[in-house]
Amino acid sequence: MSSIQKRKFKALVADEVRFFRSWMGKPLSMGAVSPSGKALTRLMASFVDPNDPLPVIELGPGTGVVTQALLERGVAPERIASIEYSADFCRLLETRFPGVRIIQGDAYAFDPSLAGIVDGPVSAVISSLPLLTQPPKRRSALISAAFARLKPGQPFIQFSYGLNSPIPPDPDLFSTSHTGWVMKNVPPARVWIYRRTH
Repeated sequence: MSSIQKRKFKALVADEVRFFRSWMGKPLSMGAVSPSGKALTRLMASFVDPNDPLPVIELGPGTGVVTQALLERGVAPERIASIEYSADFCRLLETRFPGVRIIQGDAYAFDPSLAGIVDGPVSAVISSLPLLTQPPKRRSALISAAFARLKPGQPFIQFSYGLNSPIPPDPDLFSTSHTGWVMKNVPPARVWIYRRTH
């Protein structure tokens, strides 16, 4: 193993430990015991247009695996605004992703968290929040706030380990679709995409 591979392996292990410790402290706010894998994060990022100049809002970045996938997708760092609840993760993200706007706040307080940082329309919202730990009304309120910033057709992207949509369907307001299962992720997950219909 080369020195670069050793450093990457150590960083990966450190992230796993950091994530697991946070999960132990607040299991319902984390939703998973380890960060999402590359196959899942790349799939999530594939629904974001790297050429749209509008901001991309990331919810619950954790250690930054989806942030990294967005950057690898070609999304400019200054377009990304990531809302993270944990102060420890915010410090890590600020060190790891210079140029990305890291906001310590509550993703469910969508507009107050973005106030003064991103005040206009956005290109996409990409979420790693454990939505199924929240009441349906809170989930619906979150997507409604996001759709107020998204034009019709632009995506709200969410991964889930569950069989059913993590956001209660409302075909009068938005369309719902999902990918197949990402079996390389542990546990397997799939990506849900919600788009305003009007």
